[in-house]
Amino acid sequence: MNDSLKRLVDQVCTVILGKRPQIRMAIACMLARGHLLIEDLPGVGKTTLAHAIAKSLGLEFHRIQFTSDLLPADILGVSVFDASASTFAFHPGPVFAQLILADEINRATPKTQSALLEAMEEHQVTVDGKTRPLPDPFFVIATQNPSHQLGTFELPESQLDRFLMRVQLGYPDAEAERALLAGAERRTLIDDLPACMSIPELLELQRQARSVFVSAALIDYVQALIAFTRRDSELVNGLSPRAGLALLNSARAWALLDGRAQVEPEDVQAVLPSVAGHRLRSHALGSTMPGAELAQRLLADVAIP
Repeated sequence: MNDSLKRLVDQVCTVILGKRPQIRMAIACMLARGHLLIEDLPGVGKTTLAHAIAKSLGLEFHRIQFTSDLLPADILGVSVFDASASTFAFHPGPVFAQLILADEINRATPKTQSALLEAMEEHQVTVDGKTRPLPDPFFVIATQNPSHQLGTFELPESQLDRFLMRVQLGYPDAEAERALLAGAERRTLIDDLPACMSIPELLELQRQARSVFVSAALIDYVQALIAFTRRDSELVNGLSPRAGLALLNSARAWALLDGRAQVEPEDVQAVLPSVAGHRLRSHALGSTMPGAELAQRLLADVAIP
């Protein structure tokens, strides 16, 4: 693993205890130039993880608290009339930052949620007919509470598809929780974190992730996985071409994290639950099988060519 990436993973692990696999997945998502959705109960460290990554990378960071009365202009910005100049001046919203934390995104209405779609897909926003580019790098970490909790609006499939990965943190194990209870306040630890790499170095690592070699046989394996989802009668929809690209790019980033210049089938298997879990739903009446379990079943049913 690249020394800077190793320092980054190790440093974030000092703040979020006992969650190294999820931290590696979040960093792989960033290397693949995607966006991350963290779904879990309140209080397990979703917001803290986003803060720790932003601080460790030295990125400009904005947090947007999503509520039911949040408006699109509160995210994108608004044009205000300047009487002295007799013209409208644009006041950019919090989306104009390198790392955005969209906290509790499913507590806002679908109209407000959709304000992020263009930003996430095109790295730009259009306000009052004018298109404005967003910073580079641009990374969105959104958190959401489970949909059965009060005051939540389920994210539509079109918006879920904009997230490269979805992860869950879960409760810490006993050892990690004891260290958490006996240790320093997490916010204090975040304030003291140094930047592990420069922004040019991060951009170079993202470029390297895109150039990790993928063999024809590996593409055969990815196509076999995608084809299986499209003919499986239990699934509502199969994986789309965009999902296939997401899977391949995520596997490239995972291989780079492991210090390899070629993608192996194990890389695809490692990232598939996070990449496909929020894109798969069971057709069976009354089924509550999580998408990550459907993805694991997919791995079991499709042999490596």
